[in-house]
Parts: sequence; structure tokens; C-alpha cells
Amino acid sequence: MTVAIFEGLIVDERDRPVYVKLVGSMPHYVVDDDGFLRHIPAEQVDREVLRVLQAGVEAHRELVVEGMLEMMNQDDLFTKAAVESAINQMDENFDKLMQVGLPEETRSWLGLMGFRIIIDIHGDIVDVEMPGGGFAEE
Repeated sequence: MTVAIFEGLIVDERDRPVYVKLVGSMPHYVVDDDGFLRHIPAEQVDREVLRVLQAGVEAHRELVVEGMLEMMNQDDLFTKAAVESAINQMDENFDKLMQVGLPEETRSWLGLMGFRIIIDIHGDIVDVEMPGGGFAEE
């Protein structure tokens, strides 16, 4: 079973929260289309958000690696290699993330920091807002 990774972090184009509902055992984001509730498979939206984030990481790889090393207060060759390896394996990690999701505390923290995803009534990403402007829009 997959989970809705970004539950609580998604809004529609009218800035209304999008909630999650299970259809069978599969989570769906529910968007209110003037009273018609559209159920969009969470995996479809989540994978697209992850692709946007991955593209941003790849486009700014050096800055991301430097930032991670600084956050961890590490600046050795082995830690740098581990961070770069994690970036190289993002696709594999996405599959794992689809199964377990983000911890509630992490989603809350992301929301408080200003991270949010805006989707249209079809589940297409309109924008990914990142803390400090981020890099996902590029």
C-alpha cells in the first residue's frame, strides 16, 4: 500500500486545503471542483512533486551538497561522498518513501516553514512553494 506523502501540504488553486481519502486501499487527494469532489491518486501527484524536487536538487547539486554538509556540521570526504550517493539514489529512495511516507512531524515542520504544493482540479502541479524561495520553480 502506498501513502499520501504530502498530506496536509497541498492546496488547490483557490488556496483551499486538499484532503486525503482512501479509495479501496489507495490514497487519493480530494479537490473540490465547485461541489464535485475530484479524487486524484496521491501517487500521481506525489511522484510529480518528487520529480520537481529532484530536478531542483540536480540543478543545484553543489549547493545542496554544501548545505547538507553544513547542516550536519561535517566537511569530510566520506560524508560528502555519502551525501552525493544519497542524491544519486533519489529514485530508489522515492519508491521507499511512497510506502512509508513522511513522518507527521516532518510534514508539520515543512508546512510551518512555508512549503506547500498547489494543484489544479486535475491534480497537475501549478506551483511548489519552498521556504526562502527554494529552487523547485526553475
